[in-house]
Amino acid sequence: MNRIQAAWLVGRPVFYALVRTFAPLRIYGSERIPLHGAFVLCCNHFSWLDPWAISLGVPRTVYYIAKQEAHDTPVVGPLIRMFGTAPIRRGESDREAVRAMREIVRRGDTLGMFPEGTRQEGEPGPVLPGAAMVAIQEGVPVVCGAIEGTQTWRLGSFRPVSVAYGEPFSLHGMPRNSRGYREGSERIRHEIRRQWEFLVRAHELGRPRVARPPL
Repeated sequence: MNRIQAAWLVGRPVFYALVRTFAPLRIYGSERIPLHGAFVLCCNHFSWLDPWAISLGVPRTVYYIAKQEAHDTPVVGPLIRMFGTAPIRRGESDREAVRAMREIVRRGDTLGMFPEGTRQEGEPGPVLPGAAMVAIQEGVPVVCGAIEGTQTWRLGSFRPVSVAYGEPFSLHGMPRNSRGYREGSERIRHEIRRQWEFLVRAHELGRPRVARPPL
């Protein structure tokens, strides 16, 4: 066990208690998360709460990628690095970040990405090609999840938050070029959107305790 895995082992129950206290959380489809082998976990992004809530349904260490600005923040930066988050510079080619992403999946771990590139306002947005590029180049599956409720959540509001995970899928056969990365990104965008729309309906129905996200 490395220090990052140790940090998750200790920190997961703490974050679980905090998230469940301040944002009543419901998770759907966590049984779909692969227990072994590398994969890319892609989710939509509304709030700084998202990575903590999404990780609670994943029984593995998730190595996230986050914007350089978050790493430069005095308190947040050291905290997210403690949990294995790597930096990426938005709006430019960041070869070091790509190298780090590929290394995560090459060693058989879970790469966590918010492929929209930045937080969205009310619903999932367009997807950038980074996640698809790693999945195609390294030949690893993708799991698309979604989160709903954090776009209106504020500390102390106790607004309900829900997370859903789809089935793993492969981008095998897509060309290892910009066209293939665009096609893969569109597949990821579509899958995230399907899971999010499921969560929207679940919230409208009062968030049933048992429900099955779309296949």
